Amino acid sequence: MAEVSAEAHVEAPAEKVWTRLTDWSSYGEWNATHTSFPGGGPKTLEVGGTFEENMKLMGFPAEVVWTVEELVPGRVLAIRGKGPMAVTVATRYTLTPDGAGTSMRIDGEFTGAAVSLMAGKLKDSATAALNESLRRLGSLVS
Repeated sequence: MAEVSAEAHVEAPAEKVWTRLTDWSSYGEWNATHTSFPGGGPKTLEVGGTFEENMKLMGFPAEVVWTVEELVPGRVLAIRGKGPMAVTVATRYTLTPDGAGTSMRIDGEFTGAAVSLMAGKLKDSATAALNESLRRLGSLVS
């Protein structure tokens, strides 16, 4: 298993950050690993809902079928997906109001036999992507 996380303070209210986070048409403007949603992103955002995403992980294309596991509108979005080579990917976005801004945290987890072979490189690459994603998202909503 490889676990990664990143956190940043965003100079915008949580509602504004949430709106951008869940705007599937502009997801690629801030998410550093996203390449496309073959089906256009989630039709409705609800626990149990599924959607497909094409991503780049460590520079390699990956297709992931996501399921929404937890949803607290404006605060938490947790998704778990099946990726290539029997790898399971989990991502949790947590928004916490902090004065006029928002503390935003992204946690990621990768599990599966293939992960153990490349855990170190995967952690480094995924952590860099999370930090870049937070930087981009912050600049879009500030």
